[in-house]
Amino acid sequence: MIIGTTKEKKKFENRVAISPDEAKSYIKLGHQVHVEKNAGLQSGFSDKLYKEAGATMSSAKDILKQTDILVKINCPSPEEANQLKSSSMVISQLNTQTDIDSIKIFNSKKISAFSLERVPRITRAQDMDILSSQANLAGYHAVIDAAQEFNRVLPLFMTAAGKVTPANVLVIGAGVAGLQAIATAKRLGAIVYATDVRIASKEQVESLGGKFVMVEDEESKNAETKGGYAKEMSVEYQKKQEALLAETLKEMDIVICTAQIPGRKAPLILKKEMLDNMKQGSVIVDLAVESGGNCEYSQVGKVISKNGLKIVGHANVPGRVANNASSLFAKNISNFLKLMNFENKKKSVINKNDEIIKATLICSAGKNLIK
Repeated sequence: MIIGTTKEKKKFENRVAISPDEAKSYIKLGHQVHVEKNAGLQSGFSDKLYKEAGATMSSAKDILKQTDILVKINCPSPEEANQLKSSSMVISQLNTQTDIDSIKIFNSKKISAFSLERVPRITRAQDMDILSSQANLAGYHAVIDAAQEFNRVLPLFMTAAGKVTPANVLVIGAGVAGLQAIATAKRLGAIVYATDVRIASKEQVESLGGKFVMVEDEESKNAETKGGYAKEMSVEYQKKQEALLAETLKEMDIVICTAQIPGRKAPLILKKEMLDNMKQGSVIVDLAVESGGNCEYSQVGKVISKNGLKIVGHANVPGRVANNASSLFAKNISNFLKLMNFENKKKSVINKNDEIIKATLICSAGKNLIK
């Protein structure tokens, strides 16, 4: 079979879905690998590296026309989808609400399309989980971005000229990105606080040396979905949490926002009245900016100054460390392909009874399987 990838066209996207290492592993199994020329440059992968791995460098047009399995970071555009051969396979990030036009084309050509964001949070699927692999990098880099914009150091300094006190860092949301942000800020010497609506996250935060901040009541005991994600809380609970958060923010130097709800707009957490009471020179990094933002002032792809605060709204933060992000994403895809008899170089098999396949297969044989 031919497995291929083309250059990503989405704004702020620097990643590529096949790394030279994974190209080599596919070829070792007897497959052909086709990569668009210069597709890996922004990830630090030259065409030479792909050629040394055994891949064929080609044009996007030829790859789309010939490939049996197209792997991408983001869903192919309608223009790209129209060029794919019938009954082929697409594996990428895919949103059923925003990628409707591409999905219609997939169905017209009987293409099987998989959405990797939907990989369930079960033990067997951990090595296929793109959300976790990319969120880890985003959490780390959010702290680096904050440190770069902050006009002070993060750790305690004792010098002959006097003492420099450590920075106070608050991480909002203790999922994968949040926990990595806590660990990174702690390693850099900051005093770290964290908040999350899920009481189950308290132990994880404290194990990393963070101080947990939340309203603990009956509702907070059931604030987590079966998939391990945060639920949307009641208006009453949100008001209690806002009051606690507003007081906490007055002492913070850096705030890292990571709170998101899969498939929905990110909750607005840092509102104008809270922000206006923060210390001058404080820095806010909003990792949720592309899904609506946790901070009222954040803007996609921009670093702005507002009322003495710096608000960082970098888009696609994993793409800011594209080499690592691409390598991990490509490995997630490689592990996902093992579910479909990929060791058989002639034909892959889609087992629709498999829990992971069932969760991720958006459309197949001309039919939508997930709305």
